[in-house]
Amino acid sequence: MAALRWLTPRRRSATARSVLAGEASAEAARKSSQEAPGTAPEEPPFPVLGDDRAAAFFDLDNTVMQGAAIFHFGRGLYKRKFFETRDLAKFAWQQAWFRLAGVEDPEHMQDVRDSALSIVKGHRVAELETIGEEIYDEYMADRIWPGTRALAQAHLDAGQRVWLVTAAPVEIAQVIARRLGLTGALGTVAESVDGVYTGKLVGEPLHGPAKAEAVRALAAAEGLDLSRCAAYSDSHNDIPMLSLVGHPYAINPDAKLRRHAREQDWRLRDYRTGRKAAKVGIPAAAGVGAVAGGTAAAIALSRRRR
Repeated sequence: MAALRWLTPRRRSATARSVLAGEASAEAARKSSQEAPGTAPEEPPFPVLGDDRAAAFFDLDNTVMQGAAIFHFGRGLYKRKFFETRDLAKFAWQQAWFRLAGVEDPEHMQDVRDSALSIVKGHRVAELETIGEEIYDEYMADRIWPGTRALAQAHLDAGQRVWLVTAAPVEIAQVIARRLGLTGALGTVAESVDGVYTGKLVGEPLHGPAKAEAVRALAAAEGLDLSRCAAYSDSHNDIPMLSLVGHPYAINPDAKLRRHAREQDWRLRDYRTGRKAAKVGIPAAAGVGAVAGGTAAAIALSRRRR
């Protein structure tokens, strides 16, 4: 009948013709889909439910949490009179710089780590672990990105293990991982003797290529297939870690990582502005010394301190 109406000499309004064209197009599309079911490509579900050889690795600063964990930790230590006001001003400036720049400058982060090591030197490990729990509640809990938290939960719901991988002290990272219900954390290990911090590191900071080596070591120990694993980060410094897995994701990426991710066709998600990149994915979720440092950090998870 629709075809007969088009043959009549009576003029029809543009609106009516548009509606008719739309209905005809929809009908043709419906018939086409019925005639050739399953021809439209569909992205396989991810994470894969029950894949126990897959895991997810999440950077912490600006990926899981706004800002840098070590800065928030320093703020909590100042409150407990671990250091003086001039040191707090330094921490505040470092935090402001980090949040404005949105990237990890190796020299800048080294300065931060040196400051933190000097502050905790002589203190007991158990003391800092207890304080870390308090500081998480005071300064960190409200800074977790809900979107990234949902991504981690999707992996957990699929029965997969989820690890934080960060240059932050491992004690802080472990607190955050535990509070978020994650499997565990890889972090920078500060040396301690008889339960007291010496002010030195074990190996190197867990940064850049060291993260990739830590993930590689952990995957070997846990029997994981890295081609089935996922990794998430905001920083171009973590490209080695992201390149190691089969499912890399750029979260709140800096300019260099965003450019690299687009070139490599990696998925992106940006929670800072609410906008999403074209390839979102996850439908279930709304140099020298690097090798030694990364491996040391991975092994230190299960090694008793001297």
